[in-house]
Amino acid sequence: MRHPQHQAGTPARGGCFLSTSGNQRVLSGMRPTGQLHLGHYHGVLKNWLRLQNEYECFFFVADWHALTTEYESTGIIAETIWDMIIDWLAVGINPGAAKLFIQSRIPEHAELHLLLSMSTPLSWLERVPSYKDQQEKLKNRDLTTYGFLGYPLLQTADIIIYKAGYVPVGEDQVAHVELAREIARRFNYLYGREPGFEEKAELAAGKMGKKNNRLYHELRRSYQEQGDAQALEKARALLEEQQNISIGDRERLFGYLEGGGKVIFPEPQALLTPASKMPGLDGQKMSKSYNNTIGLRENPNIVEEKLKTMPTDPARIRRSDPGDPDKCPVWSLHQVYSGDDVKKWVIQGCRSAGIGCLDCKRPLIDAVLKEQGPIRQRAREYQEDMETVRSIIKDGCEAARDVARETLEEVRQAMGLEYR
Repeated sequence: MRHPQHQAGTPARGGCFLSTSGNQRVLSGMRPTGQLHLGHYHGVLKNWLRLQNEYECFFFVADWHALTTEYESTGIIAETIWDMIIDWLAVGINPGAAKLFIQSRIPEHAELHLLLSMSTPLSWLERVPSYKDQQEKLKNRDLTTYGFLGYPLLQTADIIIYKAGYVPVGEDQVAHVELAREIARRFNYLYGREPGFEEKAELAAGKMGKKNNRLYHELRRSYQEQGDAQALEKARALLEEQQNISIGDRERLFGYLEGGGKVIFPEPQALLTPASKMPGLDGQKMSKSYNNTIGLRENPNIVEEKLKTMPTDPARIRRSDPGDPDKCPVWSLHQVYSGDDVKKWVIQGCRSAGIGCLDCKRPLIDAVLKEQGPIRQRAREYQEDMETVRSIIKDGCEAARDVARETLEEVRQAMGLEYR
């Protein structure tokens, strides 16, 4: 692979997707399956805020993916799409730094999914761990559908249509990225050997100028004849720097460098990301399925009541009973919201019964409400100006579709589907 290692979202069959490409592009999506909560903010959106300042970002509403499990109740998708986009904007996702779009408005995703399905072995999809795992967890729904089986293939199309090179994921999602790698590799093998490939690659190398052309060939020989991995990395970096060659020529030179054909799709790399540390009201991971969430824009009075009634250490029956913070869900939230001084106060006060549970919760209530305040205010402003919100999505869809169209043109050429 031609991209250096980097530490940096598409969860398997749910949640969100994330990938980076060409060292500069990030693609991430979220399924519209209900209102966002603080777990989404701390687990996904804060990461987006960082990435949008470091990469060229494309963030999308994965409405087709939501259909894989919600095909019988599509109303929730329509109800939550715009609320979710407003949440993105309210937390600070900047349409000037990132392109925001809706998946189903870019039909090229579906076309690439179809074309990839023609050469993807059925067994590859059946062996993805989440396929049977999710069927087991969601027994109340009929998931013996073609769409559910093909979900990882559509996910692959989402990633590679933007030539994504990296996919930051959790450990449970690595299999999906590995599948995307295999599909990209198979496509390159089947369709990357265009007629006259070597001649076209040599012509492309000549466009880099004498000095760079000579250096490229020296590094290519070092890699192919001596297996010099450092020469390979230097050659990749050299190609990334070239401004006077087309994308197609660059991909030919990458393939020629490694002894293969034209690299139509870079193979995406999995980048393990830390699991979200945002606990729910019961100490488990915050999730709608556990009914333990705090909505991102929930009414302040409701938020305060939820936090006040959180369960605590069961050993503290009376105010005078000492407790153990490690056995208390409230302590998990202090790990997210409190500084060292407050945490020290909590530990001492709880273990000595010097403070009561409501005393312990007060700094948390203040911190959560403070965090939500500006988000709530910005969301209100966007709700009152839906014309601007829809305009942002329209512009983002146009920008994303320009990239997707360019990729599909290259794919059709490679597969011999352009008839003149």
